Amino acid sequence: MSRFISAGFGSYVDAEKVVALLQPDSAPIRRKIQEAKESGLLIDATYGRKVRTVLFMQNGAIMICGIATETMAERLNNSGANV
Repeated sequence: MSRFISAGFGSYVDAEKVVALLQPDSAPIRRKIQEAKESGLLIDATYGRKVRTVLFMQNGAIMICGIATETMAERLNNSGANV
C-alpha cells in the first residue's frame, strides 16, 4: 500500500519508493541532478525555490524539493517507510 508524504507546495511522494535523501551541496549530487534532467528522470518539486533535498527513487528517478532534508527525513520516519 502506498503512503504518500508531502514534498512541499502541494506535491507528494510515495514514501515506499524513496531510496535515499541527500542534501544538494556536493558536486557529485549536482552532477546526478544534471544527468537526471538530461535523461528525463528529474522530478522538480521546488516550484522555483532553492533545492534543499534530493530524493533518489527506486525507479532511478531523482526528485528535488524545497523542503529541508531533516524535515523530509522526519516525514518519512513518521510514515513508517523503511528508508
